[in-house]
Amino acid sequence: MDSVEHRSVLLEGAVASLAIKKDGKYMDATFGRGGHSRAILAALGPKGRLLALDRDPEAVTAGESLIASNAPRFCIAHTSFSHLLEAWEAYADGTRADGVLFDLGVSSPQLDRPERGFGFLRDGPLDMRMDPGSGVCAATWLNRAPQEEIAAVLRDYGEERQSRRIAAAIVRRRRDQPITRTSELADLVAAVVGRREPGKHPATRSFQAIRIHINDELEELRRALAMSLRILRPGGRLVVISFHSLEDRIVKRFMREQARGQALPRHLPVPGTGRSDQTLRLIGKPVRPSAAEIERNPRARSAVLRVAEKLP
Repeated sequence: MDSVEHRSVLLEGAVASLAIKKDGKYMDATFGRGGHSRAILAALGPKGRLLALDRDPEAVTAGESLIASNAPRFCIAHTSFSHLLEAWEAYADGTRADGVLFDLGVSSPQLDRPERGFGFLRDGPLDMRMDPGSGVCAATWLNRAPQEEIAAVLRDYGEERQSRRIAAAIVRRRRDQPITRTSELADLVAAVVGRREPGKHPATRSFQAIRIHINDELEELRRALAMSLRILRPGGRLVVISFHSLEDRIVKRFMREQARGQALPRHLPVPGTGRSDQTLRLIGKPVRPSAAEIERNPRARSAVLRVAEKLP
């Protein structure tokens, strides 16, 4: 297990939003270090079932420690949540889920372990992959990508106003020496951006943008949300915790579009609302962490919890 403590954000609210039934079947699509999974298991009875997913092999190893004490109620699979449909079909024997939970945040062990390359407070290799065994690491991409591509990633995924200047500085630097360490990138970005936002490192937006790009996080999320509807039973709950505006915008738009359905032509003789294919109904308003939770865990400050229920 990791020595770095991970506090699950909005733990009580997320689990309560699942409206857990004792004998229900649930998916934790982002196991992390298991805070939400443990709370779900505590609410399940002997016949309840929980499948957890994670693309990080270290998270899967942490999850395997729960199997012995929770078999057959708990299982964990090493896969990204964009493959949740295949994972559920292999696990659930034709039945549907009563709830799916996404906690989209990066876990504290990922952020705080310098060898993973997600953060910049301590120097480490510039990796940033959720699964270190697959894909291209951040250093390889930064040292090969065209300047225009780097600028677009920083602008689109980090909402970084200095994206062009940062990209130009990266290209100038790599001509002389490849950028391979988190401290090298953080120092380079800080030199370009300067101290712009009090209490926020000037490289925060750039690191977020590169991480999102390396892990294809936004496309993964879009695919996973669509697939979640295929495994949820009518009345099942979709619960999503997001941590930055790009994620939350996708979740908000998806839930609203599925709740509204498709507008039908006015001349068609269709009774009711004039809309079809509604698959979700929204449950409550978006929930944010309390001041007390933010004080205990500053990483919770940007979290948003959204909930929807599958319609018949």
